[in-house]
Parts: sequence; structure tokens; C-alpha cells
Amino acid sequence: MRVHYPRTPHLPWSPGATSDDVRAGDLSGLIGREVVVTEKLDGENTTLYDDGLHARSLDSAHHPSRAWVKALHSRIGRSIPAGWRVCGENVHARHSIAYQDLESWFYAFSVWAGDRCLDWDQTVRFTRRLGVPVPPVLWRGTFDVRAIQAIRLDTARHEGYVVRTVDGFHRDEFGHRVAKWVRRGHVQTDEHWMLAPVVPNGLSPAAALWDVRSGAGPDVSALLTALGPATVEPAGEAARATVERTGAVVADAAARLDLLGRTGDRRLAGVLAALLHTGHRGGLAARLADSLGVPLARRIADLVGLYANLHRPFPDEARRAGLVRLASAVDLGVLHAVSAAVLTGRDEKADEAAGAAGSDDAAGSDDAAGVAEARHQVAWSELHAEEAGLLGTAPLDPLRLGLGRALREAGPAQLPDDCGPDVADRCWAEARDAFGQGRITTPEEAVALTWRWRDGGFPRLIMLVGPSGSGKSTFVRGLTHVDDIVSLDDLRQARGSRSDQRANAAILHEGLRRLDAGLAGGGTVVWDATALNRQQRSLVQAVAERRDALTTHVVMLVPEDVLTRRNAERPHPVPPDVLSAQLRRFAPPYPGEAHRTWYVGTAGTVQDTAGALADEGS
Repeated sequence: MRVHYPRTPHLPWSPGATSDDVRAGDLSGLIGREVVVTEKLDGENTTLYDDGLHARSLDSAHHPSRAWVKALHSRIGRSIPAGWRVCGENVHARHSIAYQDLESWFYAFSVWAGDRCLDWDQTVRFTRRLGVPVPPVLWRGTFDVRAIQAIRLDTARHEGYVVRTVDGFHRDEFGHRVAKWVRRGHVQTDEHWMLAPVVPNGLSPAAALWDVRSGAGPDVSALLTALGPATVEPAGEAARATVERTGAVVADAAARLDLLGRTGDRRLAGVLAALLHTGHRGGLAARLADSLGVPLARRIADLVGLYANLHRPFPDEARRAGLVRLASAVDLGVLHAVSAAVLTGRDEKADEAAGAAGSDDAAGSDDAAGVAEARHQVAWSELHAEEAGLLGTAPLDPLRLGLGRALREAGPAQLPDDCGPDVADRCWAEARDAFGQGRITTPEEAVALTWRWRDGGFPRLIMLVGPSGSGKSTFVRGLTHVDDIVSLDDLRQARGSRSDQRANAAILHEGLRRLDAGLAGGGTVVWDATALNRQQRSLVQAVAERRDALTTHVVMLVPEDVLTRRNAERPHPVPPDVLSAQLRRFAPPYPGEAHRTWYVGTAGTVQDTAGALADEGS
């Protein structure tokens, strides 16, 4: 059934309201509620269904300005559930405002399941999975007339803004839960632009990313431009050949991801991992974070770091546990797609080498045999993953959600208020491990397994991971309920100099002794050191395991240029060559190497987590 989008009432202070417009005379549906204020875009109201679309008029005819959104719908329509509709703004054609840097030619502003509008956070998650952006958010908070009236827009570049409740609502409540502010003198009719030739609005480089999210074929050059300083498009004949080969890898990855039904950020992560598969994982997440955000950036980096593992033989008796560990770190379906696609590029490279040296060339034959064996290993791993039910988008969610429900139902006596997240995350980590080993298979068994940790009576280790200048010590100062901070720099300072590396063995021994004593007493201890690789973390991890501590890795993802600037400004800078060496050695832990992981970006705050029972997934 097709549904006409309601008319949005004007806020009392909207200067663009005319005598024909609906006005919100009663704001009681907004007062006291959390609201989100988004930019009102100058385009054509459009509704998408699983089986079609229309503009504001239910019988809207074809127009050239609607061709692009129809193509978009052909890619994402199958992902819209029957009876749902996605409402948004088709901004392909220029109306009154000439946009220059749109992320897409379609922005979704609401999603409806029948007569109910989803809440805002559900809307963002759903449309992102489709591969469609939402309008820019200008403000969010409890409805405050003064704060909203204080929003200032350049009316030459912005049409206005829309206020809606964060909570969802029924269609009958629309007039009380949504209202708009429109600039004075805005054109109120659509006839003039529909009669003129279509002039497309301008797109920003980020549009290439949204195209991939929505299922379009990836454009390697456009993606490299969108990623900005994270990658540089090479030049020259040899470099062009490399790009062409990478293009084949990317196209192959996209095709495999489409067969798996991956959309949104999952498809983009796989495509970009295929594009950047030769990169150094240690710095990749930090370099990508500015253009993609920390959550997506670290997932791409983890795919880049892990895909080659599937090319190697693995003992079948340990394969299930290994695959479960991988599934807790990355989307296994995406990982297998990237791992197989990379071999496409190696096939072409082996063929080129054989062609250049002759068909009887031993090295070329060895390369081809190696590729064939790697391809066999990927296929074998994928078969095991499919049989274990691990190739879905969230294969561990039934166990996670079931355990979460059981812990909530257990009540405060079983899950103390002052350590609820710690207990929940510890129980989830133990249940994941037992599930991978085949010791449990159901949420009920997970509940029975985890009883010993539900009183929260275990010590806690917080281990900082990151190069010098990444903000570790600053982050520690913001932590609460910490009993001891073991800083190797401070221990060196106590011996005379923070930069004196001659007594490193003694310093490490003293730090581990303090850590052990703190954990033995049941406290929360912070380990403040670079902990750049698994070897450096192993001794600390061993102490935590001996004391049965909840371990949290705090991974600092800060780009090299920011580290260099910060290092120059520090009271005790490390020599530039030392910082460069740290960056070369930096191998961040994967999810699952600790009970949980927090990812901290340049701003110094936690911007992503892994291993938390409350994780929403991506």
C-alpha cells in the first residue's frame, strides 16, 4: 500500500511559513522530550518501498530528476522489508539551492514500519545498512526553544531545519512530534525546476563511499580520493598496472560481498580492505579514522590484518574455536570474501610473470601452485564456517542476546549496580570462549557457566596500547575507580630519567611486581606503557590471567602527523627516529585478545568498543 507523506508543520518562529502552510500551534508533543534537529534539504520528497517508489504525489510520473533515485532503489529495494517505507529527499536536481558537496543524491529522514515511525537511532542504523545517509544533525538534546532558536544557518546554502522526537511515534502523532523551520522567501512550488533542464547538484568525494554502501560498483580512483591522506593514488605506467590489478581485486570482492548479501558499512569495509590489502595494519585504522570514523576504520584494518591467515593450513580439530575467535573480531563472510578476492590479483600477477619468463618457468609455476593452495584453504575454511553457522552478519548474537536477557532477569543480587558492565562483559567473554571450544551451545548453558563471575569479585586490568604521544596518560587521568597506575615512564623517572632505556629489564620487572600485587588485592590497575605488539603485552597478560582479572585493552588510534606534532610539544619528547620505529612495530591487538577492547581516537575519548555484551553490532 502506498502512503502519502504528511505535511510537516512550521515552528512558530519559522519565517518561511505562508498562509497556506500548516503551523505547529501546540508544541506539547516536543516539550520535555529528547529531540534531534537535522538540516532540511532542498529537494523532492520521495518514498521508497520494497517494490517501488514515488515522489510526494502517489501517482508521480517519470521525470529525468528521478532517474538516479530509481537506480538507487534498484540496488537497495530488496533490503526494505515488506510493509516498510523509507522517506527522504531526492536532491539530484538543483532546485533553489545549488549544493556543491552532497554525500549522496538521496538522504533518508524517516523509516516507517507500517504506521509507526522508527526512533531516530534505529533509523540511522537501518538506513546506514541500506547504504543511505541521513541529513546532517545540527543539534540533539531535550527540547529547548532557546537552544534551537540559537541555531544559525547560512540561508544562501541551507533551506532550514527539522525538529523531531528521538523516540518513534505513530502516524497519527506526526503533527505533534515533527516540525520545521524554513528560511524566508523559500520557493514553495516545484513547477519551475521540473520544466527546466535538470542541473545535478554537486557531490563530495564521500559520495563514492555511499555508492559502495548502497551496492554500486566500486570506482577505485574515486575511493582513493574519498579516503584523502590515508592513501595516495600512484602515477606512472607500473603504478597504473598496480591500480588496474587492485581494481580487479576490488571488483571481485564486491561481487563476492553481493552474493553474501552484505550492504552498508559491511560491504564498504570489505571493498576498502580489498583495496588497501597491502597496507600496514598498525597505522591504517588511525589514518582512515578521520574520513570513515573509528568503528569502520578499525574493522577495515582488522580485515587487512587477518585475511592472509585464511591462506594457510589450520588444524581441523582447532578450526571451530579459531573461527569463533575470528567471528568475534570481524564479519567472517566479509573476511573470506576479501581473502579470496586478494588471490585474484595474485593469479593475474602469476600469469604475468609466467608470460614474461615463459610457460616452463619454475618460479611462475611455484607462484601459481601457491595461489591454488591458498585458494583451497580459503574454500575449506569457508565450508567449515558455513557448517558452524558463522557466515551470517551476527552469528554470535543469539548467544550474546540470550545471555544478556538472563543476566538482566537475574536482578541486582546477581548483577551489582556498581559493576554491571564489568560483570556482563566478563561473562560474555567467558561464554564466547566456551562456545568456541564447544563446551556450551545455548544461552542457558552460558548462564550456568558464568555464575562464578557474576558477583564482580575479580580484579581488573586496563592496558593502554599505543605509540608515544597518542594520549595514553591523558586518557588515564579521566578514569575513575582506579587503585594503581603502573607507568613505566614514571618508574624510569624515579630512577633518574624517563628517557633512560638502560635499565628496561629491571623497570619491567618492578612494573610487573606492582601489577601482580595490585591484582592480587582485587583492585583495578592501569598498565601505562606503549605495549606496541603481542610480545610486549604477553607478560602483562600472563599476570592478569594468573590473577583471574578482567582485561580491557585501550587501543589509541592517532594518525602519524598528529603524533609527530604532539611529540614535538611534549615536555619529554621521544627522538623522531624512536617514534618512527614505534610506528613500524605497532601491531594493535585484535578483538578477543582481551575480554574487551576500547578504541580511542584523536579526541581522546572511547569511540568504539569490542567484546561488550551490550554491543549493538554494525
